Amino acid sequence: MKSSLFYSILVGLFLTTACSAGSVAPTASHLDTSLSERITAIPTSTFIAQVIPATFTVTSTPSTSAVTPSPLATASPTSLATATYKPGFWTTMPILPDLEDRLKEIYRHGVEMGNNPHAFSKIGDCGSTPAWFLGDFDRGEKFYRLGDHQYLTEVIGEFQGSFDRTSLAAKSGFNASSIFVPLWTDKTQCLADEGPLACEYRVHRPAFAFIMLGSNDVWHPDEFEPQMRKLIELSIDQGVIPILSTKADNIEGDGSINETIAHLSIEYGIPLWNYWLAVQPLPEQGLQDDMVHITWGPNRFDDPQVMKAGWPVRNLTALQALDKVWRFVTHP
Repeated sequence: MKSSLFYSILVGLFLTTACSAGSVAPTASHLDTSLSERITAIPTSTFIAQVIPATFTVTSTPSTSAVTPSPLATASPTSLATATYKPGFWTTMPILPDLEDRLKEIYRHGVEMGNNPHAFSKIGDCGSTPAWFLGDFDRGEKFYRLGDHQYLTEVIGEFQGSFDRTSLAAKSGFNASSIFVPLWTDKTQCLADEGPLACEYRVHRPAFAFIMLGSNDVWHPDEFEPQMRKLIELSIDQGVIPILSTKADNIEGDGSINETIAHLSIEYGIPLWNYWLAVQPLPEQGLQDDMVHITWGPNRFDDPQVMKAGWPVRNLTALQALDKVWRFVTHP
């Protein structure tokens, strides 16, 4: 426990992998305008069988099939927890999540506990803050263009107030350990013994949460899985549906962090938003020259040149993932 705390403090003080000085600020002059049309294999191709081109269109027709209510959801892994998978299996998992009926029970349980069905939280490093992630969708239509994705207007309206909100569990340098350490909380809003995650859930009372961690966990990978399990179980206990995201980078060199994220999504029966797959067709897989930070572009989903950058693809696919999960749990 002491080593985890020490590690989290060190990371918070010294490591800002996802938003260091090398990160390009959100300005149109920095848009990656590479004309490359080929899909480049990621550096560790030994664990990749095939890179599948990504598409960003989703059919959002609500299911009309009858669902038998399941017992009250628990935070325990499902029966798939002991299943084995081939290395690199996660690289072919779809961009938008496959969904299980237990999510409906988690959602209902959370609403009964007082969670806001019109709210979501962002858990992660500074790439989870509004300037980068989804903030424009609270600022009005002049800040984004949906193009062929007009169906997303409904989910944008449903969650007004969450997009441009600064999460209490999203800060520069955060990793899977930091979100449990009271040292990093906002003292004006959080209780003395609360970590950032518990504080965010208590203050905001979300029904859903984007979980975007891993880039700052490469320096102490043995802590990542147990801390992610703790995060997932706390979320489910609080009636919050965690939407796990893979990361675009491969700092660790073997894809193991994304593989862990995918394993956990299957074990716990929770959504996986495979952002890694979405950026594979982009120039340099949507990464800047350091192969860590995501290339920036405005949220103009109808502009093919803009959609060669990693950030608008991240925001579009995040909206699609939220839309799919929200429709699934709120429709019979």
